[in-house]
Amino acid sequence: MKVKHETELHDPRHGRDEENERKEGAMELLPDVEFLEDIRLLVYRPRGLVNEAAINKVLTALEDLEAKLQEPFNRFTDTVAADEIELNFEYVIKFSLHRRLSYAGHPPVKSAILATDSTMIHYAKLHAVLTQGSPIHVRTFNVRQEAAGWLGVPVERLAAKNEDSR
Repeated sequence: MKVKHETELHDPRHGRDEENERKEGAMELLPDVEFLEDIRLLVYRPRGLVNEAAINKVLTALEDLEAKLQEPFNRFTDTVAADEIELNFEYVIKFSLHRRLSYAGHPPVKSAILATDSTMIHYAKLHAVLTQGSPIHVRTFNVRQEAAGWLGVPVERLAAKNEDSR
């Protein structure tokens, strides 16, 4: 992987508002991303289209949070409400290798991906394979309760505010 690709994948300065950066350490997350501080869990619930631009924004938020907190936290991605997926193998491979390299040497974390769409499941499994042997332990689930059990959190904490804990 060339450095050029890493820059294209994640530019920490891209899309930032300098005024927001000056606020007293405030971490502004995206509308579909939340950090549950009490259980140290980053939750990403994409809605509608999932493409490279959307993933890059979440990647920026994730890496900013990692830098700010300096302590490990688990991740949960709930792709059930994603309507369309515009990703490709090349991007998923670059993304996974970028995460593998950028998180090397850090404490282990779990990343649970809830997916019911066959394309999303396929990309999630590819990401899991490519991060094997790194501190990022990725598993794909099609049942929310199983993801909650693996993460060690109450299933209610993984449900979106407007849905049940199916």
